[in-house]
Amino acid sequence: MALVELGNYPNAVEAAMVRGLLQVEGIDSVAFDGGMNIADSAGWVIPVRVMVLDEDLAIARGIIGNAG
Repeated sequence: MALVELGNYPNAVEAAMVRGLLQVEGIDSVAFDGGMNIADSAGWVIPVRVMVLDEDLAIARGIIGNAG
């Protein structure tokens, strides 16, 4: 098992919404770089990455794709 990037988002709010959609479906996730993202409005420089287990990646992509 390894963590892989599902997607990256310009701010922690968008990343949290994605994580919420995943959680409802029983998929665990974690956000990386959320603290770095708020420094000096650096959302475009350092996006917030949402990570899932590699075994959940395909399902998570489907969930996010259906929500868009």
